Amino acid sequence: MRIGFFDSGIGGLTVLAEALHRLPDKDFLYMADTLHVPYGTKAEEDVRTYILDSVGLMMNEGIDALVVACNTATSIAINDLRERYSLPIVGMEPAVKPAVEMNLATGKRVLVFATPLTLQLPKYYALVSRVDEHGIVDSLPLPELVHYCEALQFDHSIMNDYFLAKLADYDLDQYGIIVLGCTHYPFYKDILRKLLPAHIAIVDGNVGTVKRLSALLSRYGIASGGGNGDVQLMCSGHEPAYVDKMHKALSILREREWLTETQPT
Repeated sequence: MRIGFFDSGIGGLTVLAEALHRLPDKDFLYMADTLHVPYGTKAEEDVRTYILDSVGLMMNEGIDALVVACNTATSIAINDLRERYSLPIVGMEPAVKPAVEMNLATGKRVLVFATPLTLQLPKYYALVSRVDEHGIVDSLPLPELVHYCEALQFDHSIMNDYFLAKLADYDLDQYGIIVLGCTHYPFYKDILRKLLPAHIAIVDGNVGTVKRLSALLSRYGIASGGGNGDVQLMCSGHEPAYVDKMHKALSILREREWLTETQPT
């Protein structure tokens, strides 16, 4: 039993780390499309082609289920993938709905961090329109953050300056929750926690995604057993140096106590 995880780069490792914690009796194949990372600044039709080609490579390696561990990729290609393949497929979307529900009682606003492409896609606008009845959701594109993450740039001083510049025009007293709407962004959860006011919660969709995966596996009758937590990492560019970087990034996630925030289910 092997579950595939797909992303443009190392961001989806944050979802894989959650799966390793919650589904230790499965094996995993992780695919990064290093030939085309980042997706968030590219044309939608180009990205769709990249995704379908990369998942085709994963199918050739052998997977029994697929997690599209990228909000942008989910928005663009999840329907195409479900039409093409009959295995269980789980996508992701920014955790706007649970964030709005968590924040209604406080009277505070919700701020969504995401890639420019995610914020431009109709799927995101439909999501916000559906759940944001009171008009409390604001969106902030962070196009540079994926590049920082891909370079394993986690220096607190450099990243503090970056986030402070991006948030300079926002009155943080008005906000109760920040949604990390790209799977790369949870790598910066500890930096954000120290930077943001204590009253602001930080949420992402990783826990909910893995719970949906577990439920879907049960529905397909393949929920139990089948592996022992083995992880194979691969990338579309076939670069050994990038595979080494993925191993390092996954080690960072597994060593950190980074899953400390209250997460939506």
